[in-house]
Amino acid sequence: EGLSYWERLHRLKLLSLQRRRERYIVIHTWKIRNEIVPNSVSMKFRQSPRRGPVATMPSFKHQAQKTMSTHYESSFAVRGAQLWNSIPREIRESPSLQALKVSLGNFLRTIPDEPPVKGYATAWSNSLTEWKKGVQIGVSEYSFIS
Repeated sequence: EGLSYWERLHRLKLLSLQRRRERYIVIHTWKIRNEIVPNSVSMKFRQSPRRGPVATMPSFKHQAQKTMSTHYESSFAVRGAQLWNSIPREIRESPSLQALKVSLGNFLRTIPDEPPVKGYATAWSNSLTEWKKGVQIGVSEYSFIS
């Protein structure tokens, strides 16, 4: 029909592959925190009085080689913690898996989903962690992001 990738995603009411992958990571992190699945990556959580349940990132020696840094940053323990901490407290505190999926889906629909596509020049990342930092949007516009 001559629609761009983003327009097709929007028309079909689908999330991009990247956003679906990040959704899965958040759901799996919730399952780890609630001891539904084994914590094979040794993720640690703490309760913050202001932010609620937060995941702590594993330590890393920054003097390591660049390839090790890349592996560290893309590991599930780090990526899961970053994504977990980027979603609102109310979602992280969901009492059930179904409640988490519904509230996470509602939240994801409020964040623009425009992944970089081969052949299109882009200066942004579509990751939830980047949206949380306010790279693409003013923080005041989405002040509900915790």
